[in-house]
This record gives sequence, C-alpha cells and structure tokens, in this order.
Amino acid sequence: MTTRIDARFAELAKQGRSAFVTFVMAGDPDPATSLDIIKALPKAGADIIEIGMPFTDPMADGPSIQAAGLRALKGGMTLRKTLEMVRGFRKDDDATPLVLMGYYNPIYIYGVDKFLADAKSAGVDGLIIVDLPPEEDTELCLPAMKAGLNFIRLATPTTDDKRLPAVLANTSGFVYYVSITGITGAAAADAKAVGEAVARIKRHTKLPVCVGFGIRTPDTARAIAEHADGAVVGTALVDAVRGSLDAEGRATAKTVTAVADLVASLAQGVRGAKQAAE
Repeated sequence: MTTRIDARFAELAKQGRSAFVTFVMAGDPDPATSLDIIKALPKAGADIIEIGMPFTDPMADGPSIQAAGLRALKGGMTLRKTLEMVRGFRKDDDATPLVLMGYYNPIYIYGVDKFLADAKSAGVDGLIIVDLPPEEDTELCLPAMKAGLNFIRLATPTTDDKRLPAVLANTSGFVYYVSITGITGAAAADAKAVGEAVARIKRHTKLPVCVGFGIRTPDTARAIAEHADGAVVGTALVDAVRGSLDAEGRATAKTVTAVADLVASLAQGVRGAKQAAE
C-alpha cells in the first residue's frame, strides 16, 4: 500500500531533489488562522506538512513550540478539532502528505482504534509520536500501520548501531533524524555531522531520511538538504507566527503571509541543494 508520503518521495526522487518538510502547531494562534496557514504551505513550497497536536506537557519541545501549543490549547484546540482541520485542508488538497506529530497521551484518551479510524478518514498520512519507544509498538505503531498510516520514528545522535535496527523495525514513510541532542530550536545543525549520520542510518534502511531540529535559515536548509532526503523546519515557522501576533496574542493581517514568506525562502534553499551538489 502506497501512502501519500511514499508517493511524494518517489516523485521528488524523480525530480532529483530533497523534500521540504514544515511543522506548524494545530490551532496556533486560533483554529481559523491555523487552517489558513496550513492551506498556504504547499503553495509556498512545503512538500510534506507536520501538524503538531497540542499537549500540556511537551517534553521534547523547546520554548517556542511549547508556547505555540499553549496558545492553541488556550484557543480551545483539541485532538478532535485537529482532525477536523485536516478534513478542512483535504477539501482543496488531496496530494500533500500530512503527518500528525505529538505525544501519546491525547491519543490514548481519545481511544486508539477510534483515533486511527478518524485520522485515516480525515486524510492523515502518518504519525510521529515522540514518547513511544519501539518497545511499545503494540500500543499504536502496529495498529497504525494496519490502518494504513505511516509510523515515522525519530533517530538521534545517541541512537547507536545496536539500537538502530529496533528503531527502524516498524518504521515507514521516512526516518526523522534529530540533528542535535536536546530540545527543538536549541542549536544550529552541523551539515557535516548530519551527512555522516544520514549515511549511517541509510546502511540500515532504504527509507528516506529527513533531518530536523536546528534548521532556521535557507542556507542551513540547503546544506542539510544536500546530505538528506528532506529538511524539516518547525521552530522558525512557529516563531514567525508569534512575531506576527498583536499585543494580546491574536492573529493579524500579517500572520499567514509571515509564515508563507518564510516557507518560500526556506523552500528555495532546499530546492537549490541538489543542483548545488551536482
């Protein structure tokens, strides 16, 4: 079974370029603006969209993404509304892959089987659940794959060759390599180290490897995309949302364009990568 994610990577491989993967928080700064932002991303150059599921205790996230989650929760965002947002996006776009990223707790409360059925029918393609290790695959990973969703796993600089096979065992769609040790948005990614890490992961899997954490500028995006199958940007986009809000933290006329303009410049960086490498 081919998902939209598989199809998109196959298409990009034909074009000889890396994927540009964007992350935004569902419901930030409010549900309507958030949907407008997500709808603007593909036109601006996003190949795959990760949508954060807001959660009260996001332990892997830095201050920017934590704050975005809290803004979303304050605006009344829920997991059910996140799935409605996906449904709204799918009305006009049936091609762009959508990945929900977050923590297991809200899914557990929603009910795993119900969540997977609702996510699939809404048009979700994959899941990244940061706090479920491979040892817990029966909880969500295996049922998700059975439901036809990709389950995307994180590998980090501390994932050694002994650990990698376990991490990759039931992974599908792509592997998300976290380029730095620590939380999101903390440091800048080092392209040379990333290149070595991606090569190491590729010795264990045929899946595309996308690199995230620490990519904020078109230049870094280009440097990472030269070594990886995709570059993921989240914190910089979430910061663009925050920078566009009024004093009360509400969306302004600039909010959607602030994000779309940044995505367009980062996408150019990613798209320039493979050509520059040749």
